[in-house]
Amino acid sequence: MSVYETEEEQVESIKRWWKENGTSVIAGLVIGLGGVFGWQTWNQHTDSTGEQGSIAFEQMMQAVSNGDVDSSSKQAELLRIEYESTAYADIAALVQAKLKLEQGDSPAARSQLDWVMRHTKDQGIEQIARLRLARILLSDGDHAAAAALLTNIKPSFAGEFAELRGDIAAANNDLDQARQAYQEAVDLDAGNRTMIIIKMDDLGSPKS
Repeated sequence: MSVYETEEEQVESIKRWWKENGTSVIAGLVIGLGGVFGWQTWNQHTDSTGEQGSIAFEQMMQAVSNGDVDSSSKQAELLRIEYESTAYADIAALVQAKLKLEQGDSPAARSQLDWVMRHTKDQGIEQIARLRLARILLSDGDHAAAAALLTNIKPSFAGEFAELRGDIAAANNDLDQARQAYQEAVDLDAGNRTMIIIKMDDLGSPKS
C-alpha cells in the first residue's frame, strides 16, 4: 500500500478545510503537485511571512523539482531552524517526509511527520501529518501505533481517517470492523471513494 497513492483525491478533502484554514489547501497543492501554480499561490498567500523565508522555501521546492535531494534537505533544515514557527517549516517537513519515504527511509519520514504534528499551529497541516504518519506505521507493520494516532480527528478529514481505520482492521483480519469503517468512509464522502469500494469488495461478503 502506498502512503501517497491517493494524493489527488486528498486535495479534495483538504479543500473542504479551506473555509476554516486556507493554508492547508496550499499545502495540498504544493505537496501534491509541486509545480509552479502551487508555489505561486502559496507565495501570494504568505507574502507577509517574510521575504527570506519565502526565498528559502522557493529554493527548496526548486531543488525538489530538479531532483537535488541534498540541496532540498539543506533548505528544509534551514527552514526548520530559522522559521520553525511558520507554515514554511511545516510544509518543508511534509515534503521531506515524502522524499524520504520514496528513498525507502521510513524512520526519517516518520521523524519529519512527527515533528510537524508536534510543532505546527495549523490544524489542517497537523491532520495531514497525522494521517500520513499513521499510514507509514501501518505499512511498516506497527498496527497498534497506527491506531493510536486515530484521535483528535477534525470533521473535514473524518472520511480519510475512517478509511484508515478500515485498513488497520483489515490488516488485523477484523473484516466486519473493516467493512463498517469503509462504509463510514464512503458515507462521509472520502476523496478516494472508488478505491474504498474496491477494498470493501475485496473483503468478500459478510458471514451470515
